[in-house]
Amino acid sequence: MKVFTGKVVSNKMAKTATVEVERMVVHPLYLKRYKMVKKYHVHDELGAKVGKVVKFVATKPYSKLKKWKVVEVMK
Repeated sequence: MKVFTGKVVSNKMAKTATVEVERMVVHPLYLKRYKMVKKYHVHDELGAKVGKVVKFVATKPYSKLKKWKVVEVMK
């Protein structure tokens, strides 16, 4: 089961939060590290606020873009 941790950047939609996940990647040739950022639409029944860090998992599709569910609000 895929579990991601990210920061809530928007919660304007009903029962949906936009969560930003940041990861470090190493360039294969130059070996320089850089950040990659990806945003996910996450089903949120816990009511996470903007700026909070949440943990979310893969689940059944709720809609075209929502295939994730918030498990816990961390801080």
